[in-house]
Amino acid sequence: MTRDPQHLRQAREAALQMLYGWEMSGDALPEAIAGVRDLQLRPPVADRDALAVELAQGTARSLDRIDPLIAEAATNWRIERIAVIDRLVLRLAVYEMLERPDVPPVVVINEALELARTFSAPDAVRFVNGVLDAIRKKIESEREPGSGNREPGTSPRR
Repeated sequence: MTRDPQHLRQAREAALQMLYGWEMSGDALPEAIAGVRDLQLRPPVADRDALAVELAQGTARSLDRIDPLIAEAATNWRIERIAVIDRLVLRLAVYEMLERPDVPPVVVINEALELARTFSAPDAVRFVNGVLDAIRKKIESEREPGSGNREPGTSPRR
């Protein structure tokens, strides 16, 4: 998989566009992915493009774990009331924090902030940062020794 920071950022942007197409069109995710690929202005790069699809598919598959974390961290906000782009940026970043332990959470958050700066309203950056930082702390506390090493976003067994 590519380690080129520019390709990684482009993969995240493409994944966000895929998720946006999926959310807004009501199409199945494969159709939304194909739509973004058809409109892609950049020359194909196999690793970058594969990562974009992996991020979009993984995020979509993991919503049952991701959305409760966002709902808990976004106090006074129902998830469906969060602006579509902000919600998708949050979902993508939370997916990476949960499923890509090779990427430091601070990098994931910084990349999410760049996506918010690029695709959302100016005040979205503070909101996204606050929500993701709260989720990062929760994930880290649940992964610490003595926490039962349970998966973040899951309840302890009784």
